Amino acid sequence: MENYIVSARKYRPATFDSVVGQHALTTTLKNAIATGKLAHAYLFCGPRGVGKTTCARIFAKTINCLNPTPEGEACNACESCVAFNEQRSYNIHELDAASNNSVDDIRQLVEQVRIPPQIGHYKVYIIDEVHMLSTAAFNAFLKTLEEPPHHAIFILATTEKHKIIPTILSRCQIYDFNRIGVEDTIAHLAYVASKEGITAEPEALNVIALKADGGMRDALSIFDQVVSFTGGHITYQSAIENLNVLDYEYYFRLTDYLLAGGVGDALLLLAEVMNKGFDAGGFITGLSSHFRDLLVSGDEATLPLLEVGAGIRQRYRVQAQRCLPAFLYRAMKLCNDCDLNYRASKNKRLLVELTLIELAQLTAGDEEAPCGGQRPTETIQPLRTPAAPVTPAPAAAVPPAPQGSVAPARQPLEIPPAPKATSTVHVSSLGISIKKAYLQGQETPSPTPARQAEAAPPENTPFTAEALSRCWMEYAVALPHEQIALSKQMQLLRPAMLDETTFEVVVDNELAAKEFTALIPALQTFLRAKLHHGGVAMNVRVSAPEEVTRAYSPAEKFTLMVEKNPSLKQLQEEFGLSLY
Repeated sequence: MENYIVSARKYRPATFDSVVGQHALTTTLKNAIATGKLAHAYLFCGPRGVGKTTCARIFAKTINCLNPTPEGEACNACESCVAFNEQRSYNIHELDAASNNSVDDIRQLVEQVRIPPQIGHYKVYIIDEVHMLSTAAFNAFLKTLEEPPHHAIFILATTEKHKIIPTILSRCQIYDFNRIGVEDTIAHLAYVASKEGITAEPEALNVIALKADGGMRDALSIFDQVVSFTGGHITYQSAIENLNVLDYEYYFRLTDYLLAGGVGDALLLLAEVMNKGFDAGGFITGLSSHFRDLLVSGDEATLPLLEVGAGIRQRYRVQAQRCLPAFLYRAMKLCNDCDLNYRASKNKRLLVELTLIELAQLTAGDEEAPCGGQRPTETIQPLRTPAAPVTPAPAAAVPPAPQGSVAPARQPLEIPPAPKATSTVHVSSLGISIKKAYLQGQETPSPTPARQAEAAPPENTPFTAEALSRCWMEYAVALPHEQIALSKQMQLLRPAMLDETTFEVVVDNELAAKEFTALIPALQTFLRAKLHHGGVAMNVRVSAPEEVTRAYSPAEKFTLMVEKNPSLKQLQEEFGLSLY
């Protein structure tokens, strides 16, 4: 039985012209070879499976070819090319940095660099996954990489350029490989299928190309998998069945349900999809991609961004005409939020169902624009109907409030006298509103504890230290978020009564003393109103060096507890208790 070779190895490019999707890079390398302007170090970086190592091998083979073709390719006939094709060339060395990443491995490589080539012009060292080298190995490699012998060329390949130290990057010519486009991948898969005698539908190859996500090696591996499943005749249905990809038809149906506001139909379709074994997270991700494809299908300028088969392209155009951009914008935003929250959610199915319900509500109640993407405008009815101003009348002429209406309780408002103020009377179903002309256009400030206290002078009622502490904590907790530091500091302090009306607060430093001194007017007003005593006064004092204002350590806390209850000291001595 003949040994089977996977397509990724069997159809690996052997010339620059056969490299797929990297025309700019291959042209640059061919021109460098033709003009003899070769650098001593190259860095090939890019995603997996896009041709980095392949281009490095082709480059190494071409620069050592004894009889290159006029097009700048290797001849495949000279001794150097034959040795390379038979994998016995001593001029080309490949090193896997993932498993040879120590300083000793690099030192051994540096010693080999000194030996000149026996056949050909250059000794080429291809180091794959170079970002796996340790920092010490990178440092040991710096001097040789900067000034190698004239016969040595280094080609470094990596998928993670950001992990390479800057001193290495500055010594290399950097070539960034791009992801291979869907169209280029489909064309190459069609070429491989024709060589292997396999029939494949374009839509099936499109599914494989999208699944590969820009990597040709992945695309060829998936292609071999689908060929094994279908037996040589690849159809769209067989491809999506084997690759566990959801059919486009589900997304088209779901979009129709959402445009019609069919919440029940959308939930039933989700249940059908999940019963087929598909993950709800993958379903919502595919739905967001479907909305994105609908968005780019609605404009001729963005139509090239639609990466689907020719048979499905027309369906996208038809459905895109029914969806306004506003609907698609909000739909993609909802799907993206669901995707971000999916992993952290404990009830993942409910999260997706809620998203579908919100999507269906985007068009509810808007008959003129069934896909406008906006919620219906809500009309807010006024609490009471405004009435036209009438001429001021005596109190007896004012009509009484209708039966059943309850006049709101009004606080007495003291208005300073003004000469000949013109009054305006508004009559409504809830009562009468009288405003002075000079008050119109002014905003009444929101009442604060201090202002409320000023409105009602407190009575001189005796109060206790416990009541003072409760009011102190109440004020501290009620401070706004901008004064959170002051609030926390107040909660740690306890006011000490000096006499029946005056209390003292002892702080640690002058800065705290300034803050609490600035707080005295407002705090005194608040406490006078709460304690019903107009003589409440507050003093602020900085503690002396030998004075302990707050217990920090366990020993200090125990000392304060013993001062309050001396029995604790006797208990410690009798049982031999320790604080640590």
